[in-house]
Amino acid sequence: MGDGQAEPRPGSDDDGGLTCGCGHGGAFPLEIKSRAPSTFTNVAHNLRQPSDSYDGEMAAGTKPLRSDAARNRDKLLVAATQLIAEHGLDVPLEHVARRAGVSIGTLYNHFPTREALLGAVMPQRLAALEQVTERALADPDPWDGFVAFLEGLFALQSEDHGLNDALTQGFTLATDVSQACHQGLLDAERIIGRAQAAGRLRPDFGTQDLVTLIWAMSQVIRESMSTAPGAWRRCLAFFLDGLRTEAAHPLPER
Repeated sequence: MGDGQAEPRPGSDDDGGLTCGCGHGGAFPLEIKSRAPSTFTNVAHNLRQPSDSYDGEMAAGTKPLRSDAARNRDKLLVAATQLIAEHGLDVPLEHVARRAGVSIGTLYNHFPTREALLGAVMPQRLAALEQVTERALADPDPWDGFVAFLEGLFALQSEDHGLNDALTQGFTLATDVSQACHQGLLDAERIIGRAQAAGRLRPDFGTQDLVTLIWAMSQVIRESMSTAPGAWRRCLAFFLDGLRTEAAHPLPER
């Protein structure tokens, strides 16, 4: 698809709903439809796992790439990683090929679809979220662990347009990535549960509220990334003050 054509964003819907996406290694597949966030149960159910999804790896039994083909693939992955971080998941594929110094045909030979390219690029970026989750769960203070989890998550999003997109837009997943997403959801629930059991996090904060918070902060990050990249930290500080047990007041019904 040429630079002058608008390529559909991966996983976009036709109904005008807001879709939050998926990731790998502890990332959080989120979905917000009709301006109302779903529960994490529905989120996990709504992950798309097509049986013919391509994950960017060579199929078992295929011949190894020739040295020149392997070099081209590596250049494409480097270029895609850079451009997705700079511009987001919908960066034109022609731009990726151009930065890699190869033809668009070469790109499609290695990655037949945009989803194939994302499947090869994003797991490495999203794997950093697993480390954030592990550190949060290992923190001896459950509240500090909860805060570190949110700060680490949003810090990663603020550094990478593609990662910010990946957490707030749907795109087709390979099966192993979907399994990692599910584990990430379970870990997030544990982080919340630890802070609540310690009496530090208000008891009415649930995973649905986490979905809303991630989506809201992603918009703050997206709009301020270029002009005030640290603005999200002040916004998060206000949120956190309202999440402390001692600050809790009755909430309106969902």
